[in-house]
Amino acid sequence: MADADAGTRGPRAHDRMKAAYYDRYGPPEVVEIRDVERPTPSDDQVLVRVRAASVNRADLDGLKPKPGFMRLFTGVRAPRSHEVGIDAAGVVEAVGPSATRFKPGDEVMTDMFAAGRFGAFAEYVCAREKAFEPIPPGMSFEEAATLPHSAILALQGMRLRNGRTFKPGDKVLIDGASGNVGPFAVQIAKAMGAEVTGVGRGDKLDFVRSLGADHAIDYEKIDYTKAGERYDWIVAVDAHYPIRTARRALKSKGVYLTMGGDTGTMFAALGGNLLLSRFGDKWSGLMLWWKPMHRPDIDTLKELIAAGKLKPVIDRRYPLDQVVAALRWVEDGHARGKVVITFE
Repeated sequence: MADADAGTRGPRAHDRMKAAYYDRYGPPEVVEIRDVERPTPSDDQVLVRVRAASVNRADLDGLKPKPGFMRLFTGVRAPRSHEVGIDAAGVVEAVGPSATRFKPGDEVMTDMFAAGRFGAFAEYVCAREKAFEPIPPGMSFEEAATLPHSAILALQGMRLRNGRTFKPGDKVLIDGASGNVGPFAVQIAKAMGAEVTGVGRGDKLDFVRSLGADHAIDYEKIDYTKAGERYDWIVAVDAHYPIRTARRALKSKGVYLTMGGDTGTMFAALGGNLLLSRFGDKWSGLMLWWKPMHRPDIDTLKELIAAGKLKPVIDRRYPLDQVVAALRWVEDGHARGKVVITFE
């Protein structure tokens, strides 16, 4: 009986799995697939057999890392954590003795940041059950794997910390509309009734329009901060302009927020939070209120999906043993939407 229970609650210690690892900072090519021990869930942990994972810019930022000061937290000379990947979807394989939300066979998705760790690019992931949520009904594992990080970021970028958001009919600009977060942001802003402008590279503008954007700007030809148009809300997925410059494109009482950028841009955005927004009628700064796997936002995403107003866009699929190629495709800026890692 003891052996049967052990088999139900968790895998045997000698079981192995394939997983992506890296030992030094650098380009995607530092990542390799290794044969490692499969984890066993304890306490309120859940072990999930991964059926699909997705690539995020955050995965690439961790390899560099970006911004540079993140080395203070991730390891100055070499990474402290060697696992790769944050988004995954799969089937619960086993649960720890204190787990109550899920049972073997449940279909779930996760942003591993919610558990303070990485490791989604692996045949199995194991983390506290709070890091997991049921996948939306009728959605494939591949589609579900695209949601946890990028779609949540996009949704939370539509409001400030105090809950303030834009009104139907307001002009919203998404800078970086064709990558990981941007396609979700365009669709969500449209679902909220905004007039949406998407900024992307010229060869991706048709894709941006296909997402529902009312207007599309080629950043290689037009600098939206100098074009004369003014917006009620600007989301810069990865900031390309100084914050003082970007503020010029805002209407009175407008909002500009960025989710990332280089070290200088990040510190300038923090200055926007602390200073510029306090002494003017425009709010501008860094998005600091991100909450991974925030359940009310997960529920909102499911409502939008059920209503047909939000649909993940998958650009390419790669098997786990081609994870370097997947990371490289995103790193080089080719992706139109999400890149997915597939598992047999």
